Amino acid sequence: MTAIGDPITRVDGHAKVTGKAKYSAEFAVPHLAYAVMVTSTIPSGRILSMGTSDAQHAPGVLAVMTSANAPKLPQGGKAAVHPPAGRVLSLLQDNLVHYNNQPIAVVVAETLNQALYASSLVTVRYQRETPHFDFEGGFATAHPGSHGKDPADKSIGNLEQGLADGEIKVDEVYTTPLENHNPMEPHATIAEWNGEKLTLHDATQYITGVKQTVAKSFGIPDENVRVLCPFTGGGFGCKGSTWSHVLLAAMAAKVVQRPVKLVLERPQMFGPVGGRPRTHQRIVLAAKRDGTLTAMQHDVHSHTSEIEDFTEPSSSVTRMLYASPVIKTSQRLVPLSLGTPTFQRAPGESTGTFALEIAMDELAYKLNMNPIQLRLKNYAEKDPTENKPFSSKHLRECYEQGAARFGWSKRNATPRSMKRGNELIGWGMATATYPANRSSASVNVQFEPNGRVTVACGSQDLGTGTYTIMAQVASATLRLPIEMVDAKLGDSAMPKSPVSGGSQTAASVTPAVQAAAKQALLALFAMAAADNNSQFHNAASQDLDFQNGKIMHKGQSGGEDFKDLLARNGNKPVGATASAEPEQDSEQYSKHSFGAVFAEVSVDEALGMTRVRRIVGVYDVGTLLNDKTGKSQLIGGIVWGVGLALLEEAHLDKASGRIVNNNLAEYHVPVNADIGEIEVFALNIPDTKFNPLGARGIGEIGITGAGAAIANAIYHATGKRIRSAPITPDMLLA
Repeated sequence: MTAIGDPITRVDGHAKVTGKAKYSAEFAVPHLAYAVMVTSTIPSGRILSMGTSDAQHAPGVLAVMTSANAPKLPQGGKAAVHPPAGRVLSLLQDNLVHYNNQPIAVVVAETLNQALYASSLVTVRYQRETPHFDFEGGFATAHPGSHGKDPADKSIGNLEQGLADGEIKVDEVYTTPLENHNPMEPHATIAEWNGEKLTLHDATQYITGVKQTVAKSFGIPDENVRVLCPFTGGGFGCKGSTWSHVLLAAMAAKVVQRPVKLVLERPQMFGPVGGRPRTHQRIVLAAKRDGTLTAMQHDVHSHTSEIEDFTEPSSSVTRMLYASPVIKTSQRLVPLSLGTPTFQRAPGESTGTFALEIAMDELAYKLNMNPIQLRLKNYAEKDPTENKPFSSKHLRECYEQGAARFGWSKRNATPRSMKRGNELIGWGMATATYPANRSSASVNVQFEPNGRVTVACGSQDLGTGTYTIMAQVASATLRLPIEMVDAKLGDSAMPKSPVSGGSQTAASVTPAVQAAAKQALLALFAMAAADNNSQFHNAASQDLDFQNGKIMHKGQSGGEDFKDLLARNGNKPVGATASAEPEQDSEQYSKHSFGAVFAEVSVDEALGMTRVRRIVGVYDVGTLLNDKTGKSQLIGGIVWGVGLALLEEAHLDKASGRIVNNNLAEYHVPVNADIGEIEVFALNIPDTKFNPLGARGIGEIGITGAGAAIANAIYHATGKRIRSAPITPDMLLA
């Protein structure tokens, strides 16, 4: 039988490698028309006029939709604002331009090439206004930025006293740049109206959110919108919200009275669908000479757009990771003439650990102390600012096992002391952490007349393995071979599930799978007990068992195949829908995952080129639901950490407000040649105070700490402390 944790190969793997898996832009819809967005070429101002005549008369063109003729939406299209699903969108309801690359028109034609050509014929006359791009210049007027339930400012203790008590201090600024999601699959939507009912094939991380946002924006009932997304080709946060193109595709379909497909071009992925905001983080650490922290201060500035606030909560890790009598943090937002930023894999925790964990390394060197010992000296047994116990925490074991597997004890602590030929070798480490999130989810499990079991949920699979763990948990709960289980998701008509963001899908959906499987089994037992022709007639459910698709008396072999039972009872499915909610006492605990990351780099002394030779990560993430897909997620997160540390940056042209490297050729992300050996290990200690399966999400923790571990290794190799990401060769040659 399949067990929870087994390294089951992805159940959707065959469909993906054979091309049978369909992504949102690939569905064959009859009479499909093609839409292309026209985007602004200035960062701030208003549209005085648009020349659309040539485009309208171009071959195959069905419509050119602008603010002059677009359908008017209730409340100007702003009714749906409710992050994360809804944002302040650009829906052609006015002539204002808030950032370069903002959608300002949509061209619809019979073919994609016709739409692309016609879109190039649209001319625009603007009234320009002065844009705002001076990030640091905006600090003086920056405003507080809260994040969900987390306030903008949070503190315990007396900062002045804590700083005075410290004998050794670190007071530095750490920065991270604009970054951009670049999933293989760009955003894509197919919109089809049937009367007042709308069907959307949308590349999304939140089918329910799209459904609700679109319905509210159009002023129609939720049940009039159906969203389909069987596969998402990567999201990493950018597909967690409903962006302008989704509504624009639906509006265009209504105008031309035909289904419309709108796929973003790669350059259109920079601006209209968010990205990671720039951060400026001042960290002050004060400690006794024995390493005991007396104060921690973390002040974060990040940018947002001029139309909406988005906070990159980089201070969140400082609020909970280390024990200190004084912790003071703040979050401030600087509005710039750019598109609204959004969640990007481990938003806040990735950038926050980059800063905090480099600062801790700097403190360790000032104290002449092993970086692991410094962290253990200030190990937090409870959340220091929340004053709550952790639901589960085994970070000590992560440090211990990670150090042993990496060989940390062989490290010569002196910078520039380890060489190999013309290369400087460096070792660095850092702590990883990410909050454990969970929301309400519902699942339906059915025994089918064909002898199979269906498990269905209105969730989505970003490539993380949701199909597989749904099938695996159903298989383990029912003691049924996984080959007999069909997992279904990606349809908003299925039972509701939360956004696949905040690393919460596995933790939310799998307890509901387990609950629905148990209830479906009870329904099957009840059918058997009520069947006069069944050997289990009048049997109590507690006396029955189920294994390998057969109902049997407990402690006995033999039994009856459930397929035969269904055949005698109308040959219809029997099952149950169940929901799983966060534990009632969950607010009593601070819920987080933890890890320890160790990195080895080589730096060419003459060229400044850095290569990550190997990374070892050990993680405390609760129960690992699938050893294969789970470790794959951790490895993927670490690869993102390499990108954060060494490669990723969206370069802004301050004259035009456009991202100049808005393509995969010039926006650098890690590829195979950039990645050395990666080893990941999970402690696999259940956190049953968090959910019944003891499993916490792992999609994002892998990137946290990884960037800092690499930066710390570079310092160890070169003796040069770089506090800005990405760390490029010119910085090391300066």
